Amino acid sequence: MKIVLVDGNNLLYRSYFATAYSGNLMKNSKGFPTNALYGFINMINKIITDENPEYMMVAFDKGKTFRHDKYDTYKGTRAETPDDLKAQFKLSREVCKALGIKAIEIDNYEADDIIGTFSKCANSSLEALVISSDKDLLQLINPFVKVKLLKTHDYIMMDESEFKNTYGLDPIRMIDLKALMGDSSDNIPGVKGIGEKTAIKLLQEYGSLDGVYKSIDSIKGSVHDKLVQDKDNAYMSYDLATIYTSVPIDTSLESIKKEKVNEEEYSNILKELEFFSLLKKIDVKEEKKEVNNLTVISNISDLVLEDEYSIYLEVLGYNYHDAKALGVSIYSKSKAYYVPIELLSKTSIFSDNKKKYTYDLKKLLVVFDKYDIKIDKNIRDLMIEGYLLNKNIKNDISYLANQDGYDIMFYDKEFGSEITLHEVDEKIVSENAIKKAMYIFDKQKDFYDELTKEEMLSLYNDIELPLVYVLTNMELTGFRIDRDYLEEMGNDINNKLRLLETSIYTISGEEFNISSPKQLSDILFNKLRIPYPKRVKNNNYSTSKDILDKLANDYEIVRLVLEYRMYSKLYSNYIVGLIDEIKEDGKIHTIFNQTLTRTGRLSSESPNLQNIPIRIEEGRKIRRAFIASHDSIIVSSDYSQIELRVFAHMANATNMIEAFKNDLDIHAKTASDIYNIPITEVDKDMRRSAKAVNFGIIYGISSFGLSEDLGINVYEAKDFIDNYLATFPGIKEYMDREIKEAYKNGYVKTIFNRKRIIDELKSKNYLIRSSGERMALNTPIQGTAADILKMAMIKLQKELDEKNLNTKMLVQVHDELVFDVPNNEVEIVVPLIRDTMENIYKLSVPLKVDIEYGKTWYEAK
Repeated sequence: MKIVLVDGNNLLYRSYFATAYSGNLMKNSKGFPTNALYGFINMINKIITDENPEYMMVAFDKGKTFRHDKYDTYKGTRAETPDDLKAQFKLSREVCKALGIKAIEIDNYEADDIIGTFSKCANSSLEALVISSDKDLLQLINPFVKVKLLKTHDYIMMDESEFKNTYGLDPIRMIDLKALMGDSSDNIPGVKGIGEKTAIKLLQEYGSLDGVYKSIDSIKGSVHDKLVQDKDNAYMSYDLATIYTSVPIDTSLESIKKEKVNEEEYSNILKELEFFSLLKKIDVKEEKKEVNNLTVISNISDLVLEDEYSIYLEVLGYNYHDAKALGVSIYSKSKAYYVPIELLSKTSIFSDNKKKYTYDLKKLLVVFDKYDIKIDKNIRDLMIEGYLLNKNIKNDISYLANQDGYDIMFYDKEFGSEITLHEVDEKIVSENAIKKAMYIFDKQKDFYDELTKEEMLSLYNDIELPLVYVLTNMELTGFRIDRDYLEEMGNDINNKLRLLETSIYTISGEEFNISSPKQLSDILFNKLRIPYPKRVKNNNYSTSKDILDKLANDYEIVRLVLEYRMYSKLYSNYIVGLIDEIKEDGKIHTIFNQTLTRTGRLSSESPNLQNIPIRIEEGRKIRRAFIASHDSIIVSSDYSQIELRVFAHMANATNMIEAFKNDLDIHAKTASDIYNIPITEVDKDMRRSAKAVNFGIIYGISSFGLSEDLGINVYEAKDFIDNYLATFPGIKEYMDREIKEAYKNGYVKTIFNRKRIIDELKSKNYLIRSSGERMALNTPIQGTAADILKMAMIKLQKELDEKNLNTKMLVQVHDELVFDVPNNEVEIVVPLIRDTMENIYKLSVPLKVDIEYGKTWYEAK
């Protein structure tokens, strides 16, 4: 049998700070912080799965303890618990209860004391496992008690043998160790000047703290003096570090018997916290909710549409280009229909000019095109509207609906990952689909009213909704692919990988898994003794790119490893990945995400065309596989430095504006102004520095970030930024004003009123607030640039349609648009592209487009 004793405070703190420092400020729609609870719940569930305990208890601190009464400085240096973490503690106890776990907190005692008291229940027939990252608990280890010591990404299972191997001491001597070396996190002073190594050495020689002081005369030098001077602190520290194991509490096993999960209670907590990904994993047995007045249509003539209705398309599969369409649900004030997709094929029933509402209009249009189902443009898309309103938008509408209190089964739960068409239960599908249509119909007015209140109707009607139709055309058109070229390139890369492997193994003197960070680290830094380029703790050597980049010039094996990684990534992600995405028509049909980024930029998936690496020649070569259709060429039109131009406009940076107006090299001009020299005397290094700060300033770059980019010290970088801001009047004032307004309003906006809420600015954590300030600076610029590009796409598609041209817009990548242009339309289309993109919106600086063309995307760039 097993008893699991969990340090609840420790888990919550770890979860909170793991996400807080990464800037992941999770909150539900009511603004309640949830990041600590999300990690806590995941860890508790993992513990249950991994350990399967018969008995389990989670211990929590409860305010001040007897240690504070004895020593008022105890934990005095510890920072105050952040308010958004404090708010999550109460619900953590409720989570434990719902999961059938006893949560315990006792006045005047710490969680460690509660765990220590319960650990005494362990015996030869009942193993106890303590789970925490707090090394204080290691003193509890005995033949029947182990500690799972949590690390950043894994853990160390500490038993008597492992403790002795690590410290050369018995586990109980962890108390003596803390008494000598102290613990700054708890403000336990220890002996000043005695670190862990010295403390371990003393205890190995003299056995205990008492043994050290009994033999004090035989200890010489400064260590002797430090021990004598701080003897009182050593014994006070011993007292503070000792876990009290006789807390007045019922320690019977029955009191902490692991009970069954209360699924209803647990699911209600997850719904309240809006942890829908966790909610999908549980199987809550609820009373069957019947959908009233649902008619499953078997004859299309029975379908009678009212003047206003919602429509939802259900498909089987995540990529709707490949997915099997199942049917359509239709909901209005008095009707609820489910229509199998086959009955709608080749119909025009939705070309009725009636008010319609849906969710994910682009998916609807692409699939309807496949089945030749006509639908007019009198339709609104709540997916786009919700995105503009900063709601929890995902491909699965159930996330948003459940957040609003609607009980709708998640897509993953309804269909699973491996379900086939033969296993689909039409009754479940039709009822769930109509719930989605019902939700859309019920919420459409609320969404419209919110858009009106937020003054975003124009953004929606003039940019986002028309863009849906442009993207639909692009997805349906697809990009023609040269499969043979990709396969040949894949063979070449495989050959290069084999040669690189041989070279790496020759230098290392053995074969190993080059893709394993652990094995690679051992080879580079332990076997080959390559000096690690930064301070390291506990032999924790990273093999991340930034570390290896610092060593590549001096060590051939490191350069080869980086090259191996590059080719390996190219092969698996882009060669194999792209080949797998080629459809029967010989094209790739990517999916453009309109509701993913917080800045308004588009992204793509299946495949992600925006991630093809173009800064390296081997990556650029992949674009050779993207070819023009017959008797056509590929035309690439790329906005030149659009974000810098938007920045100059918004900051009213007069020097920068004049440079753009005079069509000067903006980076050379910047360097010329900063260094106060003629532009003709600017060298490559000066221009590179100016370019780094020009682009970096948009993202709120720090002196540290610039120093890393340029390979200079922080003080030089700070001077450079200061000179930059002094040289370009208006920029500093703009930056200060934007940040001040963001703090005041809690959000920022683009020129076209796209709004981004920045909760990071409310954090008490400096790093998170700094991240929020960078978002406040960057979002209006990047978002405005994205909006301008979207406007150009809409206008261009309209021009192509009105002129009955056969040119097709294929992809959008960052600031670039790519077209397939018939040879006989080049002279018409190229000037049209340039004129439209450069004149779509008037800034105080001219917009400029670089246009290239060729038979492949590679040649056009």
